[in-house]
Amino acid sequence: MRNANKPGHDGPPEPTSAAPVGERAAVSEQTATPEQASPVQVTDGAPVATAPEPASVHVILLADRTRIVVSGEIDADLAAELHEAAGDAEATGLPIEVDAQHVTFMDSSGIAFLARVAARSAERVRVLHAPDTLRFLLEITRIGDLLDLVDDEESPVGEPADGFPRIGLPTSPTPDDAA
Repeated sequence: MRNANKPGHDGPPEPTSAAPVGERAAVSEQTATPEQASPVQVTDGAPVATAPEPASVHVILLADRTRIVVSGEIDADLAAELHEAAGDAEATGLPIEVDAQHVTFMDSSGIAFLARVAARSAERVRVLHAPDTLRFLLEITRIGDLLDLVDDEESPVGEPADGFPRIGLPTSPTPDDAA
């Protein structure tokens, strides 16, 4: 039997220092600074890919719209959560926007989610801060034709740019209030 780990070696496979299946080996040093954001790290002298950014989806109910925030790798592993978020957003009856600023990857599950939300919403769905890779997918699938892509979030009149309502917070009197 030939050991694929060592060319020319015909004995039994030699044990390696790799972690058992299902476990991760400890990372000893990074090969890139955080500014370089490389997904490759070095473990026991061998380069390995780091774990993908965790994916998440959250529905936020604002005063006049519903915001779905997606981040990380949007793929089949998140399909059930995407389906639930779409249903929750639709049930509010408010305009829907999807904040995709922190999306690092999207497969057909994410595209199907956006298509579903766009098709079932009474108003055009806004996608905020879509990364270039997502814009590309929306263009080639033509799903982007159903959505409004927004780079700079436009706030409704009387609402701050962060989109969070200021209901119930104390305010300081202004000279206009005195009149």
